[in-house]
Amino acid sequence: METQPRPKLSALQLNSVTGNVQANIEKVTKLIAENIEPNVDILVLPEVWTVGWACEEFTASAQNISDSSVIKFLSEIAKKYNTNILGGSFIRKDDNGNLYNSCPIFNKKGELVTIYDKNHLYSYCGCTEGSYITAGSKGVLIDIEGVKTGITICYDIRFPEIFREYRKMGADLLVNMAAWGISKPIPWETLTRARAIENQAFMVALTQSGKVDEKTTNIGHSRIIDYLGETVAEIKDQKEGFMTYSFSFDKMKEYRDECTILNDIKNKYEVKVL
Repeated sequence: METQPRPKLSALQLNSVTGNVQANIEKVTKLIAENIEPNVDILVLPEVWTVGWACEEFTASAQNISDSSVIKFLSEIAKKYNTNILGGSFIRKDDNGNLYNSCPIFNKKGELVTIYDKNHLYSYCGCTEGSYITAGSKGVLIDIEGVKTGITICYDIRFPEIFREYRKMGADLLVNMAAWGISKPIPWETLTRARAIENQAFMVALTQSGKVDEKTTNIGHSRIIDYLGETVAEIKDQKEGFMTYSFSFDKMKEYRDECTILNDIKNKYEVKVL
């Protein structure tokens, strides 16, 4: 007999319209209306779905929480579909003019519960995120439908330390919302799977799909990975739409009880240098 919650999660893969927040709101509205399944408990959107992975567009698209069309839209969607929302990310401007790559999280009542600011900024190989965005300083572990969920955005996936902290604090579900480039398929496949395996947790690895500009294309191939590293739901190609999965955590809990790998972590690792 199952004792753990079984939330139903849907994650939306899409190709954003570069630099046009309103067009992307309209696009997401249409995709949700045409494709979402009934009784979804958690809806997940990808990184910068509001503007696309175009760093030069970040400043113009930035919005303050107090009058944000993105916040208003996500709140309305949460209430309309009676679902919690992990809002991918939008470019948030604080009262001092600093910009953040921020994931807003809403409950089923449409209330903004918290915001996660991307901790690690990708500024390599022609990308300039760090020139525009201020890095966040804290993780967010949030209980959603009885499931402790650790939030990350894109480049955060390369830093296992934040995922380990989530797991130590009780995370059962890890989420990475990305706009991952097609030129880096091996890191996307390997790191998302590794974070699930090493932490004995489910991983939602959601990224954008499609062309950004003449030089950049998103990888697509979003997946949900279980605690053993098996893919349990996926969108194999570049298409826009949902992957949906109803989680069952009982077997994961049994596996953790049998294979207690976290107990083998040392408080400190000393290295002998020769």
